[in-house]
Amino acid sequence: MAYFWFKAFHIIGVVVWFAGLFYLVRLFIYHVEAEAQPEPAKSILQNQYLIMEKRLYGIITTPGMVVTVAMAIGMLINQPDWLHNRWLHIKLGLVVLLIGYHFFCARLIKQLEAGTCRWGSKQLRALNEAPTLLLVAIVLLAVFKDSLPTNSTVWIIFFLVIAMAATIQLYARKRRLDQERLNQEHLNQEHQAAAQSPSLSVPDQT
Repeated sequence: MAYFWFKAFHIIGVVVWFAGLFYLVRLFIYHVEAEAQPEPAKSILQNQYLIMEKRLYGIITTPGMVVTVAMAIGMLINQPDWLHNRWLHIKLGLVVLLIGYHFFCARLIKQLEAGTCRWGSKQLRALNEAPTLLLVAIVLLAVFKDSLPTNSTVWIIFFLVIAMAATIQLYARKRRLDQERLNQEHLNQEHQAAAQSPSLSVPDQT
């Protein structure tokens, strides 16, 4: 019975952890993009995003990680034979990568606070997809275990990477075209305003 309690809260921890990681990097993207805003909007937005990042990391994301890891340890104590399985070794390796990603996000928060972050919004969007790939691999290993179809898994992850890269490129292109359209509309409005304004008459000097 204890095993099922550990498993239930392990799943809850995973959901909370990944939800926090996904949203956290989205906040990083908004934080970086606020750099293009004029003052005082820039400072107001970046300060608000920093507060949200710290709270999300400390109140949701990190507790989710702790619960996930603690419940996994409890499950392994109840099922020690799993430690001899190859699929678990791979899964644990992926979890270590995920924990590294988690603490890398903490480093980015400090850099954003200090104004020393060199990551652009496009790079952060790519970084935001890393947990998705890890989640897919970890879930497939947990479900299939040693019977995991390796070839199919590799192809699934390959197509996910291609789809994510294409989505990032298309979104960047859309943003660029939207910005160009807005700039053109603003320029047209300025031209119309200049054309409609009365011309100044030159005073008669005679």
